[in-house]
Amino acid sequence: MLLVRRVPFTAAVTFAMLVVAVVSGALWSDAQDASWFSHFGYGLPPLEEGRWWTLFTGPMFAVIPVFYLPMAGGFALLVGFTEWRLGTRRTMAVTIVGQLVSVLGAALFLAVFQGFGWDWADAAGVRVDAGFSGGALVAIAVVSAAVRSPWRLRIRAALCVYVAVSIIYIGTLADLVHFIAVALALPLSGVLVGKRRARRTGAPNKREWRLLAISGLVLVTIAQAVMGLVPRTGPFGPSDVASMSFVEVAILAVGVALIVNWMRRGSRVAWRWAIAVTVASVLAGVVAASLIVLDALGGNPDWTVGVPLFVADSLLWTAELVVLVAARRAFRVHSRRHPLRPGRQHGTTDPAVATRLLGEHGGGSLSWMTTWPENSHFGTADGRSYVAYRKHARVAIGVGDPVAPHGDKARAVHEFVDMCDDTGMVPCLFSVSAETAVIARQLGWQLAQVAEDTLLDLDTLEFRGKKWQDVRSSINRARKEDIEFRLVTLAEQPRSLIAQVRRISDEWVGDKGMPEMGFTLGGVEEALDPRTRVGIAIDADGEVHGVTSWMPVYTGDGKIEGWTLDVMRRRADGFRPVMEFLIASSCLAFQSEGARFVSLSGAPLAKSHREARTPAVEQVMDSLGAMLEPYYGFRSLHAFKAKFMPRYEPLYLAFRDEADLPRIGIALGKAYLPDTGLLDLARCMKSRRHPPRTPAPVAVPQPRGLDLTPDASAVPAPDRPLSPAKLVATSEKRRRRLEFDRRKHSRSAVA
Repeated sequence: MLLVRRVPFTAAVTFAMLVVAVVSGALWSDAQDASWFSHFGYGLPPLEEGRWWTLFTGPMFAVIPVFYLPMAGGFALLVGFTEWRLGTRRTMAVTIVGQLVSVLGAALFLAVFQGFGWDWADAAGVRVDAGFSGGALVAIAVVSAAVRSPWRLRIRAALCVYVAVSIIYIGTLADLVHFIAVALALPLSGVLVGKRRARRTGAPNKREWRLLAISGLVLVTIAQAVMGLVPRTGPFGPSDVASMSFVEVAILAVGVALIVNWMRRGSRVAWRWAIAVTVASVLAGVVAASLIVLDALGGNPDWTVGVPLFVADSLLWTAELVVLVAARRAFRVHSRRHPLRPGRQHGTTDPAVATRLLGEHGGGSLSWMTTWPENSHFGTADGRSYVAYRKHARVAIGVGDPVAPHGDKARAVHEFVDMCDDTGMVPCLFSVSAETAVIARQLGWQLAQVAEDTLLDLDTLEFRGKKWQDVRSSINRARKEDIEFRLVTLAEQPRSLIAQVRRISDEWVGDKGMPEMGFTLGGVEEALDPRTRVGIAIDADGEVHGVTSWMPVYTGDGKIEGWTLDVMRRRADGFRPVMEFLIASSCLAFQSEGARFVSLSGAPLAKSHREARTPAVEQVMDSLGAMLEPYYGFRSLHAFKAKFMPRYEPLYLAFRDEADLPRIGIALGKAYLPDTGLLDLARCMKSRRHPPRTPAPVAVPQPRGLDLTPDASAVPAPDRPLSPAKLVATSEKRRRRLEFDRRKHSRSAVA
């Protein structure tokens, strides 16, 4: 209903098309063969006979039933999008007037050129057509002026190539209507769109040039194949004079497919092959037309047959050649045998260099992750800045903010994007702060919030008042149960203690029954870094109950003024509030050392509040977070961190446009779960939803007066596992009941 309220004109016309199709029977039989079609379809004959109403009735029909899908569907999509962006009144005016002008323009064109010996004009002048496609194309051509780059260029390029190819190689009355509609609407789109006209962002970048070159090559090749396999008589003559055999079409299609596959990666060799194919096609058309003319000069009167089509075909290939030459700088990815010139090679994969630069310039709360050895490091030309990234599915995922001197982050981002373009990768920046998000916005990129950083200012931190009661209780209870806090370097601890930490981590991963995530989520190996601090909770017997690791936050000149929480692990049967105890104790320890803040890090796909109007990308991420919550508990973790009353700072995913999101999603999945395929992940989720049924417990004799049989209500049903929070609560309830029963039995025995 919301969609209908937003696009009432589109909904009403689409519904009217379907009603007319059912009432007239055109939905299941060919309307063009019906006796009444000439009284309702539009074209030159109805207008010459005074049936002006056909201009309004014709758009409601399709000539054959199968055309209803592209006609009604295309109208709903193109006009619906226009109405969503421009409003109902402007869309109605643009679409209806555009339909009338394009149909009248086509009729006028055919009326002028009839009787001059142009067979195509004579044949098209007696045809009757139907459909609202002219108005729909005018609508999308006009709204393209209100669409931001690069989608504006993509829409306009697609329209121009579509109408050019269809009028040259197919040439029906509908194609003439489409050509006139786009030819008139595109130049006037900036005026017709009004105040909603989008700001221009300059010339196309390398990626857009690649897209234009590839799209033109693909569409012209498809047109060649259609012309070869399905000959037709169009405005430029019959296409059978230039038709190809099936084998020739197959060879052309396979060759172009291989070229396009490497062109999309920016291959220089593929670009050269595309130039060769295009030049050969242009020359073939010119040679064929020349031979026909020479044959005519030798006495053949039909020299005009085939020449216009060859000329038009050569013009299309020439236009593609111009685009390829203009896009030459976008194809710089050389083969492995011929790498980039030394002057164009930047970057380093040495984590030691990244660590040194991070200490010199400082970074954000997540910048220590950029030094992890799994990352690659792109260094700027001056060697003073770098961007850490992971490469998956030909996507370069920038990890956190660029590490750069003050004021040079924008330069690092620009050079990183250029490197990705030169190597055929899709760039994006993951978990970046607002400062880097502003730089991405200046590039025309899009943003989506993926997490929230949770920060505690240690200068004013005091665990006093009612709001800190749970935290104080954990500290007091640890003191009573003789649980000690130690802030250590894990790599320097005895092997027995490290073994306990590993065992706790393995137990934690095993209990989840899901693969352990990586990328921005560290593990024990990262905690063993000598520059990482580790907080452990250990009892008098030397048993470790929980562990947290803290990454340093450099603020420049080698100073560490903050720490970021990374690993959180607890023993299943250990001290229950161990996490509250460890975090609070670590904060007090860092406070005594002079640190200014700590970050509790950000849980992926979780945030503290939802906006009233959430972007579509963030809505998808919210749904994904809800789906993964029973397995990884990101939102539960985020809610747990709220106990410490932090301040929140959003973390963003920055990407060029929505067309990159499918590949970015695949790359992020591989980054977080590098050793887990989609089938493995689906299998794990299915096993958690439907765990194997366990046999009924065997009855064990119990001491009289002491019932240790688990309460049926405290055991989760085998086919509906409890969430982690409910499972912990159930286990605690069960433990308290057993303890109460033991005390009651002891008192009874004494009595």
